[in-house]
Amino acid sequence: MARVQRGRLGHYHRGYAALMDDAVRTLRPGERHAFVAPRRGRVDSLVARELPALSRSRAQRLVAEGHVRVGGLPVEKSRIVEPGELVEVFVPARHVCPEPLPFDLPVLYEDDALVAIDKPAGIATHGAPGDLRPSVVWWFVQRYPKLAETFDADRPGIVHRLDKGTSGVLLLAKTPAAQMFLNRAFEQRRVEKEYLALCDGVPPRERAVIDAPIGRHPGDRTRMAVTIRGREARTEYVLLGAAGGRSLLLVRPLTGRTHQIRVHLAAIGAPVADDHVYGRRGEGRPLLHAYRLVVPHPFGGTLDVAAPLPDDFWGAALDAGLGDVARPFRQPPPPRRIEETT
Repeated sequence: MARVQRGRLGHYHRGYAALMDDAVRTLRPGERHAFVAPRRGRVDSLVARELPALSRSRAQRLVAEGHVRVGGLPVEKSRIVEPGELVEVFVPARHVCPEPLPFDLPVLYEDDALVAIDKPAGIATHGAPGDLRPSVVWWFVQRYPKLAETFDADRPGIVHRLDKGTSGVLLLAKTPAAQMFLNRAFEQRRVEKEYLALCDGVPPRERAVIDAPIGRHPGDRTRMAVTIRGREARTEYVLLGAAGGRSLLLVRPLTGRTHQIRVHLAAIGAPVADDHVYGRRGEGRPLLHAYRLVVPHPFGGTLDVAAPLPDDFWGAALDAGLGDVARPFRQPPPPRRIEETT
């Protein structure tokens, strides 16, 4: 992408020009702002400096929640912006549920700091700004309306996400302080994640770590791919069983790239079953389940929580002749908080 010089926006929408004025001092929810980076620096620092109405901590939250883009793409707060790059900031409006949700979500664990739910496949973690389709965020706002008002973003409580087609454990913070603590834990890779994947085919080894960088697909920006110019990505898997041309894997993502498990398993010839994007076309959703999370708790110690294998996954495992292998995951141990010992 060509660099954009101050005052020369090239092919970008001319409406951005007015937004680059240094006189911008107030930020109204639901508005977008943009500026051309005048100097080199971290994106969160530049956003806070160019938009004085934002504190550094709020700028960091907006970056973490995907509301800041550089060159049209979401970035991490550590991203170094070069002079001339276009930075876009969306200030989200308060999230409002237009009508009662037609469903409830199973709660696996809850305390004053966080809530862990069993997200079903087919429900998005959150929608794009202005998207009013049912989502986990919508559920959170409806269940905890007063708590939701303490967050200054349109994704209250969100600290990580699962793809719409993925089921399993999803963690939400109940306070902004807990959200920042948990965001940091995920960023620092102090969270242990275990997934179950029913795959088409059998991986070449019974146990391995897939170490292959992941980036945007060169021919389709909506997809990810293993690419030499991608970011570091590592996924550990253990083969639990194989039958009927399919295999059941326990998967541990060691990094957190978009679609990481699906891309890596496809790359070794064992794509997630029914994955329309990276595998073979099927009738259902990708058979990937976020089985377990072990995460540092904001009040100390760690939380260990697991979600039972859902009916559609269980049925597919039975059809493949993998029922005996999958059965223990139908009734996982209850969640437990492990206190720190001195």
